[in-house]
Amino acid sequence: MSAPLLRVAVLASGRGSNLQALIAARDAGALPVEFVAVGSDKANAGALQLAKDAGIPTFTLDPKAFASRRDFDFELFRQLDATGAQVLVLAGFMRIIDGEALKPWVGRMINIHPSLLPKYRGLHTHRRALEAGDKEHGASVHYVTAELDGGPVIAQARIDILPGDSEERLAQRLLAFEHQLFPAVLRLMAAQRLDLIAPDRVALDGKLMDAPLQLRNGTLVD
Repeated sequence: MSAPLLRVAVLASGRGSNLQALIAARDAGALPVEFVAVGSDKANAGALQLAKDAGIPTFTLDPKAFASRRDFDFELFRQLDATGAQVLVLAGFMRIIDGEALKPWVGRMINIHPSLLPKYRGLHTHRRALEAGDKEHGASVHYVTAELDGGPVIAQARIDILPGDSEERLAQRLLAFEHQLFPAVLRLMAAQRLDLIAPDRVALDGKLMDAPLQLRNGTLVD
């Protein structure tokens, strides 16, 4: 008898391109997970339609309906708990989450961020990399903690910044690598190969990692 699939919930605020990459990997047989819910803070988020088209249950919470961000976050996680999700994936979820609300999920909650963390936490990462004159840029998948984009980094994808790159062109080129990186990390989680060792170390197959895994030709290597 095969092992039960990892139950995964996803939060997204936008068009859902990283969600689409995860769904495509699942459909191709390359990602052994069950998506139990996709939630959003935006009723018109494209990610919700992608989920519906893929037969994944969806829900929306309007932040304006709550007295505080903390109230919103605790209700959000109450609904996520009700899905039975084992892992939570943030795929372009554009909100800072209350540290107390997310505490029970630390170690089973990951985010993808378009920079080579710890560089350029927050917004406008492509612009900031160009303005700094960086020679390379990239994306990071990290465990989510209360610190904004500050959780331990699991894996990264790197690309060269090319002469004449604009913010939009750089973002578009990086996106193709994000779409490989995110499923690759979730695949390791589904295989129970990753652990967060308190407070800030990642272990692969029970061994502490000295540096994030790197995406090479679609495969994660140390």
